[in-house]
Amino acid sequence: MLKSMIKNFLLLSLIFLAGQAFSEDVKFSTLLEDMVNPDITAQWPEPEYECLQLSSRDPASKQKGEPNWWANNDRSHFLRIETNYGRKEYVLMDAEGPGAIVRIWSTWHGPGGSEFSNGTLRFYFDNESKPAIEAPITEILDKGYLADAPLGNSVAKTTEYSKRGHNLYLPIPYSKACKVTYQTNKFIDKGGKKGEALYYIINYRKYPEETDVETFSMKALKDNSELLDNVQSKLKNGIKIGGRPSAAFNGTLSPGQSAQLRLSGQRSIKGIKVRLGESGGISKALRSIIIKAKFDGKQTVWSPLGDFFGTGYQLHPYQTFYTGVRKDGQMYCNWIMPFKQNAEVVVENIGSDTFFVEKCEVYTKPWQWDENSLYFHSGWKQWKDIKTRSNEDNPANGAFDLNWVTINGKGKYVGDALTIFNNAPRWWGEGDEKIYIDGEDFPSHFGTGTEDYYGYAWCRPAAFSAPFHAQPCGAGNFQKGFTVNSRFRSLDAIPFSKSLKFDMELWHWAETTVDYAPVMFWYAKKDSSSNLGPQPEEALKPLPDISEDGRVHIDIEGAIEGEDMQIARCEGGRAFVQNNPQFGWSEDAQVWWQNGEPGQKLVLKFESSKSGEFKVYANLTKARDYGIVNICLNGELMKENIDLFNPKVKARETLLGKAEIRKGENEIEVQIKGANQKAVKRHMFGLDYIKLMPAE
Repeated sequence: MLKSMIKNFLLLSLIFLAGQAFSEDVKFSTLLEDMVNPDITAQWPEPEYECLQLSSRDPASKQKGEPNWWANNDRSHFLRIETNYGRKEYVLMDAEGPGAIVRIWSTWHGPGGSEFSNGTLRFYFDNESKPAIEAPITEILDKGYLADAPLGNSVAKTTEYSKRGHNLYLPIPYSKACKVTYQTNKFIDKGGKKGEALYYIINYRKYPEETDVETFSMKALKDNSELLDNVQSKLKNGIKIGGRPSAAFNGTLSPGQSAQLRLSGQRSIKGIKVRLGESGGISKALRSIIIKAKFDGKQTVWSPLGDFFGTGYQLHPYQTFYTGVRKDGQMYCNWIMPFKQNAEVVVENIGSDTFFVEKCEVYTKPWQWDENSLYFHSGWKQWKDIKTRSNEDNPANGAFDLNWVTINGKGKYVGDALTIFNNAPRWWGEGDEKIYIDGEDFPSHFGTGTEDYYGYAWCRPAAFSAPFHAQPCGAGNFQKGFTVNSRFRSLDAIPFSKSLKFDMELWHWAETTVDYAPVMFWYAKKDSSSNLGPQPEEALKPLPDISEDGRVHIDIEGAIEGEDMQIARCEGGRAFVQNNPQFGWSEDAQVWWQNGEPGQKLVLKFESSKSGEFKVYANLTKARDYGIVNICLNGELMKENIDLFNPKVKARETLLGKAEIRKGENEIEVQIKGANQKAVKRHMFGLDYIKLMPAE
């Protein structure tokens, strides 16, 4: 009897110790594995952790209600400056362990907007005096020193490198402490007003003191190269949901009609796929069809279909680890949605038009429900025609906080997507995120700008998608139009024990109105609650009239926009699209050539659907630093010595002459000849549009 008791005791002890070792052991390898294990997302974390954030935000923001709450010099602010081995190092992070960095975002520019110095980023672990990681910041974040794309990525690839957001998602665990510093030979001042500007956000985990964490090393990186390659492949390719669906629907949804897809047993949804037909209009369908879900009798999901799948009310192909839209229009999500007894997914047409659902499929898998299992939640809200710059208590810029969601209970925040229609050709997203965990008075997550939160930078409109963030369409960033941004959280998911409050500043550069609609995703216990509920009236409000590219086009008969032309060759200086509503350009944009030299050429290409002889007009910008140019079309000189000097900026339509236009590709060549004696010698050139009118 005694031997049996001892044997059982030892067995239980071994099981307990094994469980402790499994749940408390954190390594570089285990974090990589967790990153691509979607089941982890639906569970309360073991070991537990806090998700915290450090950033270059303006430290003048100290208390809500004070004028400085909206302070906006969100760059080149550091914890302190210290000297190491004679080096002046700026400290971005100094955190006690055990912990792990799980996301770094940054962007930058040199003094006065000049070229960035690309200084040295260093990581010191466990109070060591020598750094374990040391390299130029660009090499570490997105040029492969630690990890290639997608774990180290800059977005968008079509954006000039200096205007990208630079992201590192490679986990960096540490046992006792972690210090991150930056060193440059350029001048840096607080707030980056005159010196080099470094914007940064670091998301990191803080584990309980007893957690056993293995500190990151370059050896661990090398030893886990095969695992790292596997993780990179999974992130690039996404989750492939195969097999037969557990429930499916295809058919017509008349006004007020719904389709219920019911599931039973202790299982989990592992994926949902939906594709719509063309009838009734895709945009209307994406907002008028609502997706709802109940798990074990409690409704936890209510959202317009397109918003839920991260594409808003337009279909733009993109791919993240959790959601996406394929080129054939199929929307998908890979959220894990466990349930103990039953679940129901509903697609309901709350609109007045009839829509056809080509495919709505729900896929499930077995799930072992335990005390750490959490229910999936998603909620949507909209502020239609909300007035920007309208906060009377903030006369400087009129910005104000919008509460996206407040959740009470225990759970994890795992992401969001924002759909916005911008009514003015100015940037809408200067505002910062402010996330309050478990009733804290000051947000532990305080950012540097909406686009920074979503992983890009400088308001850039170029579309991109990466495993954990995307901009399927950015047409409304600088123009009147549509934008949708998304961010999903794996290792940077935010656990909360009592509550989570997510506010985002709405800070627009113009006084206008916007349609502003975020959708949020989180997991929580069944007894949790939130301040979100169904908003059918908002979902049915009229949608703006926009084109398939997300823009509101100004129709100038016969015009071909300069900003839509291909920049085929630029022999010197820089050529790019400039957006500015002040100068009267159609679409508030032009193609802009800066700092070329006499004799150098810019070649632009455009497409024509017709051929023949046309009168060719060009809307050219004039200003005090613009040059004198010759313009050729398809190899023929159209007009020479066009003097673009003017004391003030203005655009003027000029007849270039008659030309033979080819059906298909045509070529404009601009050559700098010099500059007016009164001009600032930057030899600039700007083309708003060319206009083709049939020759008489």
